[in-house]
Amino acid sequence: MHKVGIIAAMEREVRPLMKLKGRGWRVSEREHGGRFFRFLEDDLDLVLVCGGIGGEAARRAAVAMIDLYAPTILYSVGFAGALDPRLKAGDVVQPAQVIDASDGSRTDLSEGKGVLVTFGSVASPPQKAQLRDSYGAQVVDMEAAAVGRAAQASGVKFAAVKAISDEFDFTFPEIERFVDSQGRFQQGRFARFAVVRPWLWRKVNRLAQSSNRAVTGLNDWLITSLDRMIAQAPEPIAEKNP
Repeated sequence: MHKVGIIAAMEREVRPLMKLKGRGWRVSEREHGGRFFRFLEDDLDLVLVCGGIGGEAARRAAVAMIDLYAPTILYSVGFAGALDPRLKAGDVVQPAQVIDASDGSRTDLSEGKGVLVTFGSVASPPQKAQLRDSYGAQVVDMEAAAVGRAAQASGVKFAAVKAISDEFDFTFPEIERFVDSQGRFQQGRFARFAVVRPWLWRKVNRLAQSSNRAVTGLNDWLITSLDRMIAQAPEPIAEKNP
């Protein structure tokens, strides 16, 4: 049993945390539901998995973590898009409410500020404006609501921490076509696609710079908050012998 479960979409989002010295991470390849997951474990306190991009990948990872590790709180962490033009790349947001745009369901969190909306695809600027106006949200992602639903179904506490990787006015290049059925971003295929399209280079460069700022902001927050996250997590309920 572990207290704190952290679920990201991609390793890149949390690589500094994964490389943090003195944390004692152990890599564990485990199977759940016919799929294999690469967990990082830390002596009954922390467990981390990068489950893939999108709601279904996030749901599978959350259910696997709950079943295999029984954490008392799940954190959905990673990149998000800004719906508020005042938010800049690298800013970190911990929302107080998560809304699933697919059905309008809402999850209230015990701490945080503002609203995150989970949307089923990468949002364009017009879609961001519509999501902001429809839900009063400040940030958009593709995974948090699925993690929250899995946590709620199992009676596990839920929180979200997101870093802005694309600002309000940013229009993504064609990225979703390079996400496979497991939710993995095929970076090599995308690089080969972009390198022969010079009109994309400026946009790809801006995305890379913004993503780097998001990685720094998110991991600075996580690394400085780990002890607090562990201390505030509910204690595991010990199993009783029959």
